[in-house]
Amino acid sequence: MTSDRYVVCGLARPRAEWFAELARWATSGALPVEFVKCLTVEETRARLTDGRRWSALVLDGSLPHLDRDLLDLAAAAGAATLVVDDARVERNWPELGATAVLPHDADHEAVVTALAEHARPVARLTPRPETPTTVTSSPWRGRLIAVTGTGGTGASTVAAMTAQAFGSDVASHGMVLLADLALDADQAVLHDTGDVLPGLPELVDAHRLGHPDAEEVRRLTFDAGARQHHLLLGLRRHRDWTSLRSRSVTAAIDGLQRAYRVVVADVDPDVEGESDTGSIDVEDRNLLARHALLTADAIVVVGGPGVVEVHQLARVLRRLVAAGVEPQRLLPVINRGPRSTPRRSEIARAVSDLSGPECHAVPTPITLPFRRRLDEVVRGGGRWPDALTSPVRSAVEVVLERCPARPGAGSATPSPVPVLPGSLGHYSDLSEIEEDLA
Repeated sequence: MTSDRYVVCGLARPRAEWFAELARWATSGALPVEFVKCLTVEETRARLTDGRRWSALVLDGSLPHLDRDLLDLAAAAGAATLVVDDARVERNWPELGATAVLPHDADHEAVVTALAEHARPVARLTPRPETPTTVTSSPWRGRLIAVTGTGGTGASTVAAMTAQAFGSDVASHGMVLLADLALDADQAVLHDTGDVLPGLPELVDAHRLGHPDAEEVRRLTFDAGARQHHLLLGLRRHRDWTSLRSRSVTAAIDGLQRAYRVVVADVDPDVEGESDTGSIDVEDRNLLARHALLTADAIVVVGGPGVVEVHQLARVLRRLVAAGVEPQRLLPVINRGPRSTPRRSEIARAVSDLSGPECHAVPTPITLPFRRRLDEVVRGGGRWPDALTSPVRSAVEVVLERCPARPGAGSATPSPVPVLPGSLGHYSDLSEIEEDLA
Protein backbone atom coordinates (compact mmCIF):
# COMPACT_ATOMS: atom_id res chain seq x y z
CA MET A 1 0.00 0.00 0.00
CA THR A 2 1.29 3.44 -0.89
CA SER A 3 0.54 6.78 0.72
CA ASP A 4 1.28 10.08 -0.93
CA ARG A 5 2.47 13.08 1.05
CA TYR A 6 4.51 16.22 0.48
CA VAL A 7 8.16 16.00 1.46
CA VAL A 8 9.24 19.55 2.29
CA CYS A 9 12.66 20.92 3.21
CA GLY A 10 12.71 24.20 5.12
CA LEU A 11 15.44 26.78 5.69
CA ALA A 12 14.88 29.73 8.01
CA ARG A 13 16.22 31.66 10.96
CA PRO A 14 16.04 29.56 14.16
CA ARG A 15 13.52 31.89 15.85
CA ALA A 16 11.26 32.48 12.84
CA GLU A 17 7.65 32.13 13.98
CA TRP A 18 6.30 30.76 10.72
CA PHE A 19 9.07 28.13 10.75
CA ALA A 20 7.90 26.81 14.10
CA GLU A 21 4.26 26.96 13.00
CA LEU A 22 4.99 24.96 9.85
CA ALA A 23 6.76 22.29 11.92
CA ARG A 24 3.81 22.17 14.34
CA TRP A 25 1.26 21.80 11.53
CA ALA A 26 3.28 18.97 10.01
CA THR A 27 3.62 17.19 13.36
CA SER A 28 -0.06 17.55 14.27
CA GLY A 29 -1.29 16.36 10.89
CA ALA A 30 -2.83 19.70 9.89
CA LEU A 31 -0.59 19.52 6.82
CA PRO A 32 -0.01 16.35 4.78
CA VAL A 33 3.69 17.12 4.98
CA GLU A 34 6.88 15.38 6.03
CA PHE A 35 8.90 18.39 7.14
CA VAL A 36 12.71 18.45 7.35
CA LYS A 37 14.18 21.52 9.06
CA CYS A 38 17.53 23.02 8.06
CA LEU A 39 19.42 25.83 9.77
CA THR A 40 22.25 26.51 7.28
CA VAL A 41 22.57 26.82 3.52
CA GLU A 42 25.24 24.10 3.51
CA GLU A 43 22.86 21.67 5.23
CA THR A 44 20.14 22.53 2.72
CA ARG A 45 22.45 21.88 -0.22
CA ALA A 46 23.43 18.53 1.26
CA ARG A 47 19.78 17.58 1.71
CA LEU A 48 18.85 18.51 -1.86
CA THR A 49 21.70 16.47 -3.33
CA ASP A 50 21.36 13.33 -1.19
CA GLY A 51 19.27 11.53 -3.82
CA ARG A 52 15.96 11.81 -1.99
CA ARG A 53 12.89 13.11 -3.78
CA TRP A 54 11.57 16.46 -2.54
CA SER A 55 8.24 18.13 -3.16
CA ALA A 56 9.20 21.65 -2.15
CA LEU A 57 11.83 23.85 -0.54
CA VAL A 58 10.44 26.55 1.78
CA LEU A 59 12.82 29.46 2.36
CA ASP A 60 12.94 32.44 4.69
CA GLY A 61 13.16 35.51 2.47
CA SER A 62 15.08 37.46 5.13
CA LEU A 63 18.15 35.21 4.96
CA PRO A 64 21.13 37.01 3.38
CA HIS A 65 22.63 33.94 1.67
CA LEU A 66 19.72 32.98 -0.57
CA ASP A 67 20.64 33.24 -4.24
CA ARG A 68 19.80 31.87 -7.66
CA ASP A 69 22.23 28.96 -7.25
CA LEU A 70 20.32 27.54 -4.28
CA LEU A 71 17.00 28.00 -6.09
CA ASP A 72 18.41 26.31 -9.19
CA LEU A 73 19.70 23.43 -7.07
CA ALA A 74 16.19 22.94 -5.72
CA ALA A 75 14.76 22.97 -9.25
CA ALA A 76 17.32 20.37 -10.32
CA ALA A 77 16.16 18.20 -7.40
CA GLY A 78 12.55 18.48 -8.63
CA ALA A 79 11.45 20.66 -5.71
CA ALA A 80 9.20 23.70 -6.01
CA THR A 81 10.66 26.73 -4.25
CA LEU A 82 8.32 28.63 -1.93
CA VAL A 83 9.77 31.83 -0.45
CA VAL A 84 8.21 33.35 2.65
CA ASP A 85 8.45 37.04 1.85
CA ASP A 86 9.98 39.61 4.15
CA ALA A 87 9.04 43.25 3.62
CA ARG A 88 12.51 44.36 4.72
CA VAL A 89 14.19 42.58 1.77
CA GLU A 90 13.53 43.91 -1.72
CA ARG A 91 14.16 41.08 -4.17
CA ASN A 92 12.32 39.88 -7.21
CA TRP A 93 12.12 36.23 -6.20
CA PRO A 94 10.44 34.94 -9.42
CA GLU A 95 13.31 36.40 -11.48
CA LEU A 96 15.79 34.53 -9.27
CA GLY A 97 13.93 31.29 -9.92
CA ALA A 98 11.40 31.02 -7.08
CA THR A 99 8.24 29.08 -7.90
CA ALA A 100 5.94 31.09 -5.61
CA VAL A 101 6.06 33.70 -2.86
CA LEU A 102 4.08 33.34 0.39
CA PRO A 103 3.24 36.16 2.83
CA HIS A 104 4.97 36.00 6.21
CA ASP A 105 1.59 35.48 7.95
CA ALA A 106 0.38 32.65 5.68
CA ASP A 107 -1.86 30.13 7.44
CA HIS A 108 -1.89 26.40 6.86
CA GLU A 109 -4.61 26.70 4.19
CA ALA A 110 -2.40 29.03 2.14
CA VAL A 111 0.50 26.58 2.48
CA VAL A 112 -1.70 23.66 1.40
CA THR A 113 -2.94 25.65 -1.60
CA ALA A 114 0.61 26.57 -2.64
CA LEU A 115 1.76 22.96 -2.36
CA ALA A 116 -1.24 21.73 -4.35
CA GLU A 117 -0.57 24.26 -7.13
CA HIS A 118 3.21 24.05 -7.42
CA ALA A 119 4.50 20.86 -5.75
CA ARG A 120 4.02 17.17 -6.35
CA PRO A 121 3.32 14.67 -3.60
CA VAL A 122 5.77 11.83 -3.11
CA ALA A 123 4.60 8.24 -3.20
CA ARG A 124 6.58 6.12 -0.79
CA LEU A 125 7.04 3.22 -3.21
CA THR A 126 7.32 5.00 -6.55
CA PRO A 127 10.62 5.86 -8.26
CA ARG A 128 11.76 9.42 -8.76
CA PRO A 129 10.63 10.72 -12.19
CA GLU A 130 12.76 12.62 -14.64
CA THR A 131 12.57 16.38 -14.15
CA PRO A 132 13.14 18.34 -17.36
CA THR A 133 15.24 21.46 -17.05
CA THR A 134 13.91 24.56 -18.78
CA VAL A 135 16.41 27.21 -19.89
CA THR A 136 15.06 30.66 -20.58
CA SER A 137 16.84 32.73 -23.17
CA SER A 138 17.13 36.46 -23.57
CA PRO A 139 15.53 38.03 -26.67
CA TRP A 140 18.75 39.87 -27.55
CA ARG A 141 22.33 39.02 -26.74
CA GLY A 142 25.64 40.38 -27.99
CA ARG A 143 28.38 38.24 -29.48
CA LEU A 144 30.92 36.72 -27.09
CA ILE A 145 34.56 36.54 -28.25
CA ALA A 146 36.94 34.65 -25.96
CA VAL A 147 40.69 35.25 -26.14
CA THR A 148 42.94 32.67 -24.48
CA GLY A 149 46.47 31.33 -24.52
CA THR A 150 49.15 29.93 -22.29
CA GLY A 151 51.22 32.19 -20.06
CA GLY A 152 53.71 34.49 -21.75
CA THR A 153 52.11 34.46 -25.20
CA GLY A 154 50.50 37.90 -24.81
CA ALA A 155 46.89 36.69 -24.77
CA SER A 156 45.78 39.53 -22.47
CA THR A 157 47.37 42.08 -24.81
CA VAL A 158 45.67 40.52 -27.84
CA ALA A 159 42.35 40.61 -25.96
CA ALA A 160 42.81 44.34 -25.33
CA MET A 161 43.66 44.86 -29.00
CA THR A 162 40.57 42.92 -30.09
CA ALA A 163 38.32 45.04 -27.87
CA GLN A 164 39.81 48.25 -29.29
CA ALA A 165 39.39 46.96 -32.84
CA PHE A 166 35.66 46.35 -32.41
CA GLY A 167 35.19 49.48 -30.29
CA SER A 168 36.57 51.63 -33.11
CA ASP A 169 33.58 50.71 -35.28
CA VAL A 170 31.11 53.59 -35.32
CA ALA A 171 28.16 51.18 -35.25
CA SER A 172 29.44 49.65 -32.00
CA HIS A 173 30.45 52.87 -30.26
CA GLY A 174 30.00 52.46 -26.52
CA MET A 175 28.73 48.90 -26.96
CA VAL A 176 31.99 46.92 -26.70
CA LEU A 177 33.24 45.47 -23.44
CA LEU A 178 36.51 43.84 -22.45
CA ALA A 179 35.85 41.44 -19.54
CA ASP A 180 38.81 40.16 -17.53
CA LEU A 181 37.79 36.59 -16.62
CA ALA A 182 41.28 35.22 -15.97
CA LEU A 183 42.16 33.94 -12.51
CA ASP A 184 45.29 36.13 -12.55
CA ALA A 185 43.66 39.29 -13.87
CA ASP A 186 46.03 41.69 -15.69
CA GLN A 187 43.72 44.04 -17.61
CA ALA A 188 43.73 46.59 -14.77
CA VAL A 189 47.50 46.90 -15.28
CA LEU A 190 47.27 47.04 -19.08
CA HIS A 191 44.72 49.87 -18.79
CA ASP A 192 46.21 51.59 -15.73
CA THR A 193 42.81 51.92 -14.07
CA GLY A 194 44.18 52.77 -10.63
CA ASP A 195 41.07 51.36 -8.94
CA VAL A 196 40.44 47.68 -8.26
CA LEU A 197 36.68 47.84 -7.88
CA PRO A 198 33.96 47.50 -8.95
CA GLY A 199 34.68 44.43 -11.01
CA LEU A 200 33.76 40.83 -11.66
CA PRO A 201 32.98 39.92 -8.01
CA GLU A 202 30.46 42.77 -7.75
CA LEU A 203 28.89 41.80 -11.10
CA VAL A 204 28.47 38.15 -10.06
CA ASP A 205 27.09 39.16 -6.67
CA ALA A 206 24.56 41.47 -8.32
CA HIS A 207 23.30 38.59 -10.46
CA ARG A 208 23.36 36.21 -7.53
CA LEU A 209 20.78 38.25 -5.67
CA GLY A 210 18.88 39.91 -8.51
CA HIS A 211 18.47 40.64 -12.19
CA PRO A 212 20.21 43.97 -12.92
CA ASP A 213 19.33 45.79 -16.12
CA ALA A 214 21.80 46.95 -18.78
CA GLU A 215 22.43 50.34 -17.14
CA GLU A 216 23.20 48.74 -13.80
CA VAL A 217 25.66 46.39 -15.49
CA ARG A 218 27.42 49.25 -17.29
CA ARG A 219 27.87 51.12 -14.01
CA LEU A 220 30.16 48.29 -12.88
CA THR A 221 32.59 48.89 -15.76
CA PHE A 222 35.27 51.47 -16.59
CA ASP A 223 35.64 53.62 -19.70
CA ALA A 224 38.92 52.73 -21.47
CA GLY A 225 39.15 56.24 -22.94
CA ALA A 226 41.01 56.45 -26.24
CA ARG A 227 40.68 52.71 -26.79
CA GLN A 228 36.92 53.20 -27.19
CA HIS A 229 35.59 50.30 -25.17
CA HIS A 230 34.49 49.56 -21.62
CA LEU A 231 36.44 47.40 -19.19
CA LEU A 232 35.24 44.98 -16.53
CA LEU A 233 37.99 44.38 -13.97
CA GLY A 234 38.63 40.80 -12.88
CA LEU A 235 39.27 38.98 -9.64
CA ARG A 236 41.39 40.91 -7.17
CA ARG A 237 43.09 37.76 -5.88
CA HIS A 238 43.62 34.39 -7.50
CA ARG A 239 41.85 32.57 -4.66
CA ASP A 240 38.66 34.62 -5.10
CA TRP A 241 37.37 31.97 -7.53
CA THR A 242 36.16 30.06 -4.46
CA SER A 243 33.35 32.62 -4.01
CA LEU A 244 31.92 32.08 -7.51
CA ARG A 245 28.93 29.84 -8.22
CA SER A 246 27.92 28.33 -11.53
CA ARG A 247 24.45 29.85 -12.04
CA SER A 248 25.51 33.27 -10.82
CA VAL A 249 28.45 33.31 -13.26
CA THR A 250 26.17 32.15 -16.08
CA ALA A 251 23.69 34.92 -15.32
CA ALA A 252 26.50 37.51 -15.00
CA ILE A 253 28.03 36.73 -18.41
CA ASP A 254 24.58 36.67 -19.97
CA GLY A 255 23.95 40.06 -18.35
CA LEU A 256 27.09 41.40 -20.06
CA GLN A 257 25.86 40.12 -23.42
CA ARG A 258 22.50 41.80 -22.87
CA ALA A 259 24.22 45.10 -22.10
CA TYR A 260 26.84 45.14 -24.90
CA ARG A 261 26.90 44.30 -28.58
CA VAL A 262 30.35 42.70 -28.38
CA VAL A 263 31.92 41.17 -25.27
CA VAL A 264 35.62 40.24 -25.48
CA ALA A 265 36.61 37.90 -22.64
CA ASP A 266 40.22 37.42 -21.52
CA VAL A 267 40.21 33.86 -20.12
CA ASP A 268 42.55 31.03 -19.15
CA PRO A 269 42.84 27.97 -21.44
CA ASP A 270 41.81 25.46 -18.75
CA VAL A 271 38.54 23.63 -19.46
CA GLU A 272 38.96 20.44 -17.43
CA GLY A 273 35.88 19.52 -15.45
CA GLU A 274 34.64 16.81 -13.14
CA SER A 275 34.17 14.34 -15.98
CA ASP A 276 37.85 14.72 -16.93
CA THR A 277 39.45 14.74 -13.49
CA GLY A 278 36.89 13.28 -11.11
CA SER A 279 37.10 16.45 -9.01
CA ILE A 280 34.30 18.97 -8.69
CA ASP A 281 36.83 21.41 -7.18
CA VAL A 282 38.76 21.47 -10.46
CA GLU A 283 35.56 22.21 -12.36
CA ASP A 284 34.71 25.04 -9.95
CA ARG A 285 38.21 26.48 -10.32
CA ASN A 286 37.85 26.49 -14.12
CA LEU A 287 34.29 27.82 -14.01
CA LEU A 288 35.01 31.17 -15.71
CA ALA A 289 37.12 29.64 -18.48
CA ARG A 290 34.73 26.73 -19.06
CA HIS A 291 31.67 28.91 -19.42
CA ALA A 292 33.33 31.53 -21.62
CA LEU A 293 35.13 29.07 -23.92
CA LEU A 294 32.27 26.59 -24.27
CA THR A 295 29.68 29.26 -25.06
CA ALA A 296 31.74 31.79 -27.07
CA ASP A 297 30.79 32.64 -30.64
CA ALA A 298 34.49 32.83 -31.57
CA ILE A 299 37.67 31.89 -29.72
CA VAL A 300 41.03 33.51 -30.38
CA VAL A 301 43.84 31.15 -29.30
CA VAL A 302 47.14 33.01 -28.94
CA GLY A 303 50.54 31.38 -29.29
CA GLY A 304 54.12 32.35 -30.05
CA PRO A 305 56.60 31.57 -32.83
CA GLY A 306 58.97 29.46 -30.70
CA VAL A 307 59.11 25.66 -30.73
CA VAL A 308 57.56 25.28 -27.27
CA GLU A 309 54.98 28.01 -27.92
CA VAL A 310 53.81 26.35 -31.15
CA HIS A 311 53.48 23.05 -29.32
CA GLN A 312 51.47 24.74 -26.55
CA LEU A 313 49.19 26.39 -29.11
CA ALA A 314 48.44 23.06 -30.77
CA ARG A 315 47.80 21.47 -27.39
CA VAL A 316 45.26 24.17 -26.45
CA LEU A 317 43.49 23.69 -29.81
CA ARG A 318 43.23 19.93 -29.24
CA ARG A 319 42.02 20.48 -25.68
CA LEU A 320 39.25 22.84 -26.76
CA VAL A 321 38.05 20.59 -29.57
CA ALA A 322 38.02 17.61 -27.18
CA ALA A 323 35.90 19.69 -24.77
CA GLY A 324 33.24 20.18 -27.44
CA VAL A 325 34.22 23.44 -29.15
CA GLU A 326 33.51 23.49 -32.87
CA PRO A 327 36.83 23.78 -34.76
CA GLN A 328 35.33 26.44 -37.06
CA ARG A 329 34.96 28.79 -34.08
CA LEU A 330 38.70 28.69 -33.27
CA LEU A 331 41.14 31.28 -34.60
CA PRO A 332 44.86 30.61 -33.94
CA VAL A 333 47.00 33.75 -33.66
CA ILE A 334 50.82 33.80 -33.67
CA ASN A 335 51.81 36.80 -31.58
CA ARG A 336 55.18 38.50 -32.14
CA GLY A 337 55.58 36.35 -35.25
CA PRO A 338 58.17 36.65 -38.03
CA ARG A 339 57.69 38.91 -41.03
CA SER A 340 59.11 36.34 -43.44
CA THR A 341 56.39 34.63 -45.48
CA PRO A 342 58.23 31.24 -45.66
CA ARG A 343 58.73 31.28 -41.90
CA ARG A 344 55.03 32.03 -41.34
CA SER A 345 54.05 29.15 -43.61
CA GLU A 346 56.37 26.83 -41.72
CA ILE A 347 54.74 27.76 -38.39
CA ALA A 348 51.26 27.28 -39.88
CA ARG A 349 52.19 23.79 -41.11
CA ALA A 350 53.66 22.92 -37.70
CA VAL A 351 50.46 24.01 -35.95
CA SER A 352 48.37 21.93 -38.36
CA ASP A 353 50.56 18.83 -37.99
CA LEU A 354 50.71 19.03 -34.19
CA SER A 355 46.99 19.70 -33.80
CA GLY A 356 46.02 16.43 -35.43
CA PRO A 357 43.15 15.43 -37.74
CA GLU A 358 40.47 16.45 -35.22
CA CYS A 359 41.51 20.10 -35.78
CA HIS A 360 41.63 19.99 -39.58
CA ALA A 361 38.73 22.50 -39.78
CA VAL A 362 40.58 25.08 -37.66
CA PRO A 363 41.43 28.15 -39.80
CA THR A 364 45.01 28.90 -40.75
CA PRO A 365 46.79 30.96 -38.07
CA ILE A 366 47.17 34.68 -38.58
CA THR A 367 50.39 36.40 -37.55
CA LEU A 368 50.82 39.61 -35.56
CA PRO A 369 54.32 40.99 -36.19
CA PHE A 370 56.68 41.96 -33.42
CA ARG A 371 56.26 45.62 -32.51
CA ARG A 372 58.69 47.64 -30.44
CA ARG A 373 57.74 50.00 -27.62
CA LEU A 374 54.36 48.47 -26.80
CA ASP A 375 55.18 49.05 -23.15
CA GLU A 376 55.00 52.76 -23.84
CA VAL A 377 51.42 52.28 -25.04
CA VAL A 378 50.59 50.53 -21.77
CA ARG A 379 52.19 53.21 -19.61
CA GLY A 380 50.65 56.05 -21.57
CA GLY A 381 47.20 54.52 -21.95
CA GLY A 382 47.24 55.22 -25.68
CA ARG A 383 45.73 53.27 -28.54
CA TRP A 384 47.19 50.04 -29.82
CA PRO A 385 48.64 50.28 -33.35
CA ASP A 386 46.09 49.69 -36.09
CA ALA A 387 48.56 47.36 -37.81
CA LEU A 388 48.02 44.94 -34.91
CA THR A 389 44.31 45.42 -34.24
CA SER A 390 42.94 45.35 -37.80
CA PRO A 391 44.10 41.81 -38.76
CA VAL A 392 42.55 40.34 -35.62
CA ARG A 393 39.24 42.05 -36.16
CA SER A 394 39.04 41.02 -39.83
CA ALA A 395 39.79 37.38 -39.01
CA VAL A 396 37.31 37.28 -36.11
CA GLU A 397 34.57 38.79 -38.27
CA VAL A 398 35.12 36.00 -40.81
CA VAL A 399 34.69 33.42 -38.04
CA LEU A 400 31.53 35.13 -36.78
CA GLU A 401 30.06 35.20 -40.29
CA ARG A 402 30.75 31.50 -40.83
CA CYS A 403 29.39 30.33 -37.47
CA PRO A 404 25.83 31.04 -36.32
CA ALA A 405 25.23 32.88 -33.08
CA ARG A 406 24.97 30.79 -29.95
CA PRO A 407 21.52 30.21 -28.41
CA GLY A 408 20.35 31.87 -25.23
CA ALA A 409 22.12 31.71 -21.91
CA GLY A 410 22.46 28.36 -20.23
CA SER A 411 24.88 26.22 -18.39
CA ALA A 412 28.04 25.14 -20.17
CA THR A 413 27.56 21.72 -18.61
CA PRO A 414 25.76 19.32 -20.98
CA SER A 415 22.32 18.19 -19.87
CA PRO A 416 21.85 14.59 -18.75
CA VAL A 417 20.55 12.23 -21.42
CA PRO A 418 18.22 9.40 -20.36
CA VAL A 419 19.30 5.87 -21.25
CA LEU A 420 16.55 3.99 -23.04
CA PRO A 421 16.08 0.26 -22.37
CA GLY A 422 18.01 -1.72 -24.96
CA SER A 423 20.03 1.26 -26.20
CA LEU A 424 23.27 -0.10 -24.72
CA GLY A 425 23.15 -3.20 -26.94
CA HIS A 426 23.28 -6.87 -26.02
CA TYR A 427 25.37 -9.98 -26.45
CA SER A 428 24.59 -11.60 -29.79
CA ASP A 429 25.76 -15.07 -28.87
CA LEU A 430 26.04 -16.03 -25.22
CA SER A 431 27.30 -19.49 -26.11
CA GLU A 432 30.58 -18.05 -27.43
CA ILE A 433 31.08 -16.11 -24.19
CA GLU A 434 30.39 -19.24 -22.12
CA GLU A 435 32.96 -21.16 -24.16
CA ASP A 436 35.55 -18.42 -23.63
CA LEU A 437 34.88 -18.43 -19.88
CA ALA A 438 35.16 -22.23 -19.76
